[in-house]
Amino acid sequence: MSPTSKAQLQIHFCVLLWGFTAIIGKLISLPALPLVWWRMLLVALALALLPRVWRSLRAMPSRLAWAYAGVGVLVALHWLTFYGAIKLANASVAATCIALATVFTALIEPWLARRRFAPREVLLGIAVLPGVALVVDGVPDDMRIGVVVGAISAVFVALFGSLNKRLVDHGDPLTVTALELGAGTAALTVLAPVMPLLFPAFAGPLLIVPSLHDGLLLLTLSLACTLLPFALSLVALRHMSAFAAQLAVNLEPVYAIVLAILLLDEQHELSPRFYLGVAIILLVVLAYPLLHRPRRINQPEALAVGEAKDITD
Repeated sequence: MSPTSKAQLQIHFCVLLWGFTAIIGKLISLPALPLVWWRMLLVALALALLPRVWRSLRAMPSRLAWAYAGVGVLVALHWLTFYGAIKLANASVAATCIALATVFTALIEPWLARRRFAPREVLLGIAVLPGVALVVDGVPDDMRIGVVVGAISAVFVALFGSLNKRLVDHGDPLTVTALELGAGTAALTVLAPVMPLLFPAFAGPLLIVPSLHDGLLLLTLSLACTLLPFALSLVALRHMSAFAAQLAVNLEPVYAIVLAILLLDEQHELSPRFYLGVAIILLVVLAYPLLHRPRRINQPEALAVGEAKDITD
């Protein structure tokens, strides 16, 4: 097998593992806040065991470290709203909403970069609207708040992904991931006392030890679905084009929705209009790399900190 073919299999395996994050999030009985707190804490602690991380952190300018910490807060809010959407609706709805991250990135990145919008970016936003309308119409009324929360989660993906691009060449990927997730854990710790007042549906105690069932799922989520694909993707991205990587990562919602159907029978909760809307959204998202061919692969700092990512510039 050629290195390129092997890399393509590796990146699709990574995307499959990321697709499982929504399924595992649905199976864990913890509310969104303690679920995300434990996930971020476990990954940050695992990375803190690496001497490389500490060496790079000591050499990092304090201003840059604070910038990455700020991005980590956005990552925490993304995961909080993503798993909140799963709890309020289901895994299929949350995964579909995260597919909108590509659209939001196309609209937010020009604003952050202070450049004019390209016509293709405006068209992308317009083309996805019928799909969004069908998705909203195709879910039960009591799940629509989950659609809103999921869309907010996609906005956070676009924000931290765009900011990470601006900082992409300034830090070791593992160190950046450890710093961002550590900062996100600290932010959630601070938010925990006020969360019952702000978003009671997300709230839950942080310091209660999870049950054996939840603990095993949290370890799987943190190690097998976060650190493993992160490390594997670092190898795979050296041997494949940015376009192929972009296309594979954009398939993540497809994997998640198929897994939700096979493992959770979620198709019984959703109407055909939902899946028609999903098809429109995914067609638009998958067509985007054809209109906006990426130029190179950056160090993928964002790979370990999001369920859907834009890994190219």
